Amino acid sequence: MLPTKPHRTVLITGGARRIGRAIVLALAERRWTVAIHYNHSGNDADRLAADIAIAGGQADVFKADLASEEETGSLISRVIAKVGPLDALINNASVFEYDTPETASRESWDIHMQVNLRAPFVLTQAFAAQPPSAREGNVINIIDQRVWNLTSQFTSYTLSKSALWTLTQTLALALAPRIRVNAIGPGPTLPSSRQTEESFRRQWASLPLERRVSPEEIGEAASFILDAPSMTGQMIALDGGEHLGRRRRRDDAESRE
Repeated sequence: MLPTKPHRTVLITGGARRIGRAIVLALAERRWTVAIHYNHSGNDADRLAADIAIAGGQADVFKADLASEEETGSLISRVIAKVGPLDALINNASVFEYDTPETASRESWDIHMQVNLRAPFVLTQAFAAQPPSAREGNVINIIDQRVWNLTSQFTSYTLSKSALWTLTQTLALALAPRIRVNAIGPGPTLPSSRQTEESFRRQWASLPLERRVSPEEIGEAASFILDAPSMTGQMIALDGGEHLGRRRRRDDAESRE
């Protein structure tokens, strides 16, 4: 059973499914009150919050479309009004769609930049501005190992995540010493909607460590960062060594997965 008196509060965007869900569970197990943000996964968010409550933890759910400036701008204040001041913000929600320099459209550019870059910035602004002004806190941005190992695929996505990595370091300087800002760069963790289980297996088998990343590892890493008071402006790559670039060759079709 989880402890009944959580003592810290965190907002996790995209917290209902996949990596976000694992982060929610990892922190709930450590007595954090978790605010679970979702957009389309309301049923998953409700079930997750209910499971945490049954285990003795505390969780609430909050809907917002992070492609909307208005909904993004009001999310932090809505969370604070319901669960109280936030100790941490984890920007996990992300758009991940395939395009190339030849096929990238304005629509693809805008949605990636809004959700993957603008929303984390707006949320961090509001998080840092919450009273009292001396309140300490943590921000973790879930990025992608590819910002250290650039490819020609997923152009708009890669640019948005690369900019988020720059933003992470910029805000780490700007908000120190009161707020620490760090990142996690996952590699192959769960199959995307474009992949079969077999193509996903081939992907992670090509990594230097020849193993996939588990969502639970990412949850553990988030917990570590939150409890590491001397760490800021850093990214932990959990990717089986993918950022090193020593991958076995894959065919062009797999690179689109």
